[in-house]
Amino acid sequence: MSRVQLEIFLGSILIAVTGFILLYVGFNEEKRMEEFVRYQAAQKIEVGAQLFEINCRGCHGLRGEGIPGLAPPLNDAHFFQARIAEVGWQGGLEDYIIATVSTGRQVSTRPDLYPGAGSPAMPTWSDEFGGPLRKDQIETLAAFILNWEATATGDVELVQIPSSEPSAEELADPVARGLLLYNQSGCAGCHAIEGISVGAVGPNLTTVGDTAATRIEGYSAEEYLRESIVNPLAYLVEGYDDLMLKNFADTVSDAELDDLVAFLLAQR
Repeated sequence: MSRVQLEIFLGSILIAVTGFILLYVGFNEEKRMEEFVRYQAAQKIEVGAQLFEINCRGCHGLRGEGIPGLAPPLNDAHFFQARIAEVGWQGGLEDYIIATVSTGRQVSTRPDLYPGAGSPAMPTWSDEFGGPLRKDQIETLAAFILNWEATATGDVELVQIPSSEPSAEELADPVARGLLLYNQSGCAGCHAIEGISVGAVGPNLTTVGDTAATRIEGYSAEEYLRESIVNPLAYLVEGYDDLMLKNFADTVSDAELDDLVAFLLAQR
C-alpha cells in the first residue's frame, strides 16, 4: 500500500469515526439538554433557598408558613391557586412574585391579618429601587417559592421531619426563651446577630447589650431595649428606616418581653 493510499485509508476511518461520534451526540443531545435544564433549575432553587433563609424567613417563616400578624404564608394552596386573582394581577404567578419582591409593598393588602413590618408593609428588595438584591437573585427567590407548589396544593406529601425544639431544661433559661421568641417573632429576618441571624433591614444587634445604653441619654440598656420593642418610633438608629412592627406591645406578654430583653442584653 502506497503512502497516498494509506493516508486515504486513515482519513476514511477518521471521517467514519467522526460521523459516528456526531450521530451519537445528536441522538443524545435532547436528553443532555433536558438534564442540563433540570440542573440549572435545581441550581436556581438552591440559590433561592439560601437567599430566602437570609432575607425572608424572619417574616414569612422558615418553611414559608407565614407569621401571624406579620406576613402571610407562601407555602399554602391559597397563594398558588387564588392569590393573583385576589389582587387582580393580570400576569403569571412568577411575574407577581418577582414584581412584589422587587418593589416591596407600600400598603398591606390584608391589613386586618398582616399589617406588615411598618410603612412600607414590605421593604423594597431590588437594587433597581434601592434594595440589596440583583434581578437574577430575585428570580432565584421566585424559583424557590414556586418549588413549593406541589406540596402546598397537596399533589405531593412530604414526611414530617422532627423539629429541634429546645428542651425543658434549656427553656428554663430566659435567654434561651428570648432566642426562641426572637426567631419566632420575625426579628431574625430584619436584624443580624453574628452566629444567629443575618437580616439586613434593621440595625445589627450583635453587641446591642453594650451599645443599647448609649442610644438615649438617661436610659439604661434594659430601658432602651424595652422602649425600642414596644415603641419603635422612640428612637431610630441613624441610617435605618421606620420598618419595625408597632404592635409588639399587644402581641407579646410581659413575661415574653422580659425574655426577649434578657436575650438581647446577652448580646455583647
